[in-house]
Amino acid sequence: MSAIKLNVIKPSVNNMTARIFVRAAGLDFTEQDVYGQTRTAEYLARCPSHLTPMIEMEDLPKGALWESCAIMQYLCNKHGLEEFYPKDPEKRAMIDSAMFYLIGTFYPYLARSTYPALNFPQYPGEVGHSDADAETKEQARLAAVEALAEPLEVFRTFYLGEKPFIGGEKPSIADIRLAATLEFLAAIDYPLPDWATTYMAKLEKTLGDAYTEPAADVRGYIAYVKSQRQ
Repeated sequence: MSAIKLNVIKPSVNNMTARIFVRAAGLDFTEQDVYGQTRTAEYLARCPSHLTPMIEMEDLPKGALWESCAIMQYLCNKHGLEEFYPKDPEKRAMIDSAMFYLIGTFYPYLARSTYPALNFPQYPGEVGHSDADAETKEQARLAAVEALAEPLEVFRTFYLGEKPFIGGEKPSIADIRLAATLEFLAAIDYPLPDWATTYMAKLEKTLGDAYTEPAADVRGYIAYVKSQRQ
Protein backbone atom coordinates (compact mmCIF):
# COMPACT_ATOMS: atom_id res chain seq x y z
CA MET A 1 0.00 0.00 0.00
CA SER A 2 1.42 3.37 -1.00
CA ALA A 3 2.03 6.07 1.58
CA ILE A 4 0.01 8.72 -0.26
CA LYS A 5 -3.57 8.46 -1.48
CA LEU A 6 -4.32 11.31 -3.87
CA ASN A 7 -7.99 12.09 -4.46
CA VAL A 8 -8.61 14.05 -7.66
CA ILE A 9 -11.08 15.32 -10.22
CA LYS A 10 -9.16 15.02 -13.46
CA PRO A 11 -10.45 17.97 -15.56
CA SER A 12 -9.30 20.48 -12.92
CA VAL A 13 -6.00 22.38 -13.19
CA ASN A 14 -5.87 22.58 -9.39
CA ASN A 15 -5.86 18.80 -9.36
CA MET A 16 -3.51 18.69 -12.33
CA THR A 17 -0.98 20.58 -10.21
CA ALA A 18 -0.83 17.90 -7.53
CA ARG A 19 -0.96 15.11 -10.10
CA ILE A 20 2.07 16.52 -11.91
CA PHE A 21 4.00 17.03 -8.71
CA VAL A 22 3.71 13.52 -7.26
CA ARG A 23 4.80 12.09 -10.60
CA ALA A 24 7.68 14.52 -11.14
CA ALA A 25 8.90 13.95 -7.57
CA GLY A 26 8.80 10.18 -8.00
CA LEU A 27 6.66 9.68 -4.89
CA ASP A 28 4.85 6.49 -3.97
CA PHE A 29 1.15 7.21 -4.41
CA THR A 30 -2.19 5.88 -5.50
CA GLU A 31 -4.68 8.07 -7.31
CA GLN A 32 -8.43 7.98 -6.83
CA ASP A 33 -10.82 9.77 -9.17
CA VAL A 34 -13.57 11.08 -6.88
CA TYR A 35 -15.67 12.85 -9.51
CA GLY A 36 -19.26 12.97 -8.21
CA GLN A 37 -18.24 11.69 -4.77
CA THR A 38 -17.01 14.77 -2.91
CA ARG A 39 -20.38 15.51 -1.28
CA THR A 40 -20.93 11.97 -0.03
CA ALA A 41 -20.94 11.31 3.70
CA GLU A 42 -17.87 9.09 3.33
CA TYR A 43 -15.82 11.79 1.60
CA LEU A 44 -17.02 14.58 3.87
CA ALA A 45 -16.00 12.55 6.91
CA ARG A 46 -12.43 12.68 5.65
CA CYS A 47 -12.56 16.07 3.93
CA PRO A 48 -15.26 18.38 5.31
CA SER A 49 -14.28 21.07 2.80
CA HIS A 50 -15.39 18.67 -0.01
CA LEU A 51 -12.36 19.84 -2.01
CA THR A 52 -9.86 18.23 -4.34
CA PRO A 53 -7.00 17.60 -4.69
CA MET A 54 -6.85 15.95 -1.30
CA ILE A 55 -4.21 13.61 0.03
CA GLU A 56 -4.67 11.05 2.75
CA MET A 57 -1.66 10.08 4.85
CA GLU A 58 -1.47 8.52 8.29
CA ASP A 59 1.21 11.00 9.41
CA LEU A 60 -1.04 14.03 8.97
CA PRO A 61 -2.71 15.33 12.14
CA LYS A 62 -6.20 14.82 10.69
CA GLY A 63 -5.17 12.21 8.13
CA ALA A 64 -5.97 14.48 5.18
CA LEU A 65 -4.75 17.64 3.50
CA TRP A 66 -6.24 19.68 0.67
CA GLU A 67 -5.12 22.72 -1.37
CA SER A 68 -2.62 21.97 -4.13
CA CYS A 69 0.09 24.36 -2.94
CA ALA A 70 -0.15 23.13 0.65
CA ILE A 71 0.09 19.54 -0.55
CA MET A 72 3.23 20.26 -2.56
CA GLN A 73 4.84 22.25 0.26
CA TYR A 74 4.12 19.51 2.78
CA LEU A 75 5.42 16.69 0.61
CA CYS A 76 8.56 18.66 -0.25
CA ASN A 77 9.22 19.34 3.42
CA LYS A 78 8.52 15.73 4.40
CA HIS A 79 10.71 14.16 1.72
CA GLY A 80 13.44 16.81 1.51
CA LEU A 81 12.64 17.70 -2.10
CA GLU A 82 14.78 20.83 -2.27
CA GLU A 83 14.97 20.70 -6.07
CA PHE A 84 11.29 21.69 -6.11
CA TYR A 85 11.16 23.78 -2.92
CA PRO A 86 14.60 24.98 -1.76
CA LYS A 87 15.23 25.57 1.93
CA ASP A 88 17.11 28.81 1.25
CA PRO A 89 14.80 31.45 2.79
CA GLU A 90 15.10 33.94 -0.07
CA LYS A 91 14.51 31.38 -2.82
CA ARG A 92 11.62 29.88 -0.89
CA ALA A 93 10.10 33.32 -0.31
CA MET A 94 9.89 33.94 -4.06
CA ILE A 95 8.27 30.56 -4.65
CA ASP A 96 5.76 31.11 -1.86
CA SER A 97 4.99 34.62 -3.09
CA ALA A 98 4.42 33.41 -6.65
CA MET A 99 1.99 30.74 -5.48
CA PHE A 100 0.09 33.06 -3.15
CA TYR A 101 -0.10 35.74 -5.86
CA LEU A 102 -1.47 33.17 -8.25
CA ILE A 103 -4.08 31.91 -5.80
CA GLY A 104 -5.07 35.30 -4.45
CA THR A 105 -4.96 37.49 -7.56
CA PHE A 106 -4.51 35.62 -10.83
CA TYR A 107 -6.72 32.56 -10.28
CA PRO A 108 -9.87 34.52 -9.34
CA TYR A 109 -9.62 36.39 -12.65
CA LEU A 110 -8.96 33.15 -14.50
CA ALA A 111 -11.90 31.38 -12.85
CA ARG A 112 -14.30 34.22 -13.72
CA SER A 113 -12.96 34.17 -17.28
CA THR A 114 -13.02 30.44 -17.97
CA TYR A 115 -15.46 28.67 -15.66
CA PRO A 116 -18.55 29.61 -17.74
CA ALA A 117 -16.93 28.09 -20.83
CA LEU A 118 -15.85 25.01 -18.88
CA ASN A 119 -19.33 24.47 -17.38
CA PHE A 120 -17.85 24.80 -13.89
CA PRO A 121 -19.97 26.40 -11.15
CA GLN A 122 -18.92 29.91 -10.17
CA TYR A 123 -18.51 31.14 -6.63
CA PRO A 124 -21.43 32.45 -4.56
CA GLY A 125 -21.50 36.23 -4.40
CA GLU A 126 -20.06 36.66 -7.89
CA VAL A 127 -21.95 38.02 -10.89
CA GLY A 128 -21.70 34.71 -12.70
CA HIS A 129 -23.42 32.95 -9.81
CA SER A 130 -26.17 35.53 -9.49
CA ASP A 131 -29.57 35.98 -11.12
CA ALA A 132 -28.16 38.68 -13.42
CA ASP A 133 -29.09 38.46 -17.09
CA ALA A 134 -26.78 36.80 -19.61
CA GLU A 135 -25.45 40.10 -20.97
CA THR A 136 -24.45 41.33 -17.52
CA LYS A 137 -22.73 38.04 -16.76
CA GLU A 138 -20.82 38.20 -20.03
CA GLN A 139 -19.73 41.78 -19.37
CA ALA A 140 -18.37 40.66 -15.98
CA ARG A 141 -16.59 37.73 -17.60
CA LEU A 142 -14.97 39.96 -20.22
CA ALA A 143 -13.80 42.35 -17.51
CA ALA A 144 -12.05 39.42 -15.84
CA VAL A 145 -10.48 38.39 -19.15
CA GLU A 146 -9.10 41.91 -19.57
CA ALA A 147 -7.70 41.82 -16.04
CA LEU A 148 -5.60 38.71 -16.75
CA ALA A 149 -2.91 40.63 -18.61
CA GLU A 150 -1.57 42.52 -15.60
CA PRO A 151 -0.76 39.56 -13.32
CA LEU A 152 0.61 37.66 -16.30
CA GLU A 153 3.05 40.49 -16.88
CA VAL A 154 3.99 40.42 -13.19
CA PHE A 155 4.91 36.76 -13.52
CA ARG A 156 7.09 37.58 -16.53
CA THR A 157 8.89 40.61 -15.14
CA PHE A 158 9.08 39.89 -11.41
CA TYR A 159 8.97 36.16 -10.81
CA LEU A 160 10.71 34.95 -13.98
CA GLY A 161 12.85 37.80 -15.21
CA GLU A 162 15.71 36.33 -17.21
CA LYS A 163 15.37 32.86 -15.63
CA PRO A 164 13.67 29.97 -17.47
CA PHE A 165 11.62 29.12 -14.37
CA ILE A 166 10.49 30.77 -11.17
CA GLY A 167 12.70 28.22 -9.43
CA GLY A 168 15.71 29.22 -11.54
CA GLU A 169 17.25 26.71 -13.91
CA LYS A 170 14.88 23.97 -12.76
CA PRO A 171 11.11 24.01 -12.20
CA SER A 172 9.78 24.61 -8.70
CA ILE A 173 6.38 23.87 -7.23
CA ALA A 174 5.39 27.43 -8.18
CA ASP A 175 6.18 26.65 -11.81
CA ILE A 176 4.03 23.53 -11.72
CA ARG A 177 1.17 25.55 -10.24
CA LEU A 178 1.48 28.35 -12.81
CA ALA A 179 1.84 26.20 -15.91
CA ALA A 180 -1.09 24.00 -14.92
CA THR A 181 -3.26 27.06 -14.30
CA LEU A 182 -2.45 28.52 -17.70
CA GLU A 183 -3.86 25.38 -19.35
CA PHE A 184 -7.42 26.58 -18.64
CA LEU A 185 -6.99 29.64 -20.83
CA ALA A 186 -7.30 27.40 -23.88
CA ALA A 187 -11.00 27.12 -23.03
CA ILE A 188 -11.52 30.73 -24.13
CA ASP A 189 -8.78 30.79 -26.78
CA TYR A 190 -6.97 33.43 -24.75
CA PRO A 191 -3.99 34.80 -26.73
CA LEU A 192 -1.17 33.87 -24.39
CA PRO A 193 1.95 36.01 -24.81
CA ASP A 194 4.85 34.27 -26.51
CA TRP A 195 6.86 34.01 -23.31
CA ALA A 196 4.05 32.07 -21.61
CA THR A 197 3.69 29.62 -24.49
CA THR A 198 7.45 29.04 -24.50
CA TYR A 199 7.48 28.71 -20.70
CA MET A 200 4.75 26.07 -20.68
CA ALA A 201 6.39 24.09 -23.47
CA LYS A 202 9.75 24.14 -21.69
CA LEU A 203 8.22 22.98 -18.43
CA GLU A 204 6.39 20.13 -20.15
CA LYS A 205 9.56 19.09 -21.96
CA THR A 206 11.54 19.20 -18.73
CA LEU A 207 9.04 17.14 -16.73
CA GLY A 208 8.05 14.83 -19.58
CA ASP A 209 5.26 12.32 -18.95
CA ALA A 210 4.86 13.60 -15.38
CA TYR A 211 3.34 16.72 -16.94
CA THR A 212 1.88 15.35 -20.16
CA GLU A 213 -0.21 12.57 -18.61
CA PRO A 214 -2.22 14.80 -16.22
CA ALA A 215 -2.35 17.55 -18.84
CA ALA A 216 -4.01 15.17 -21.28
CA ASP A 217 -7.06 14.91 -19.02
CA VAL A 218 -7.42 18.69 -18.74
CA ARG A 219 -6.83 19.23 -22.45
CA GLY A 220 -9.25 16.46 -23.33
CA TYR A 221 -11.98 18.02 -21.22
CA ILE A 222 -11.38 21.46 -22.74
CA ALA A 223 -11.54 19.97 -26.23
CA TYR A 224 -14.80 18.23 -25.33
CA VAL A 225 -16.56 21.34 -23.98
CA LYS A 226 -15.38 23.38 -26.95
CA SER A 227 -16.74 20.76 -29.34
CA GLN A 228 -20.16 21.03 -27.67
CA ARG A 229 -20.30 24.74 -28.50
CA GLN A 230 -19.81 24.16 -32.21
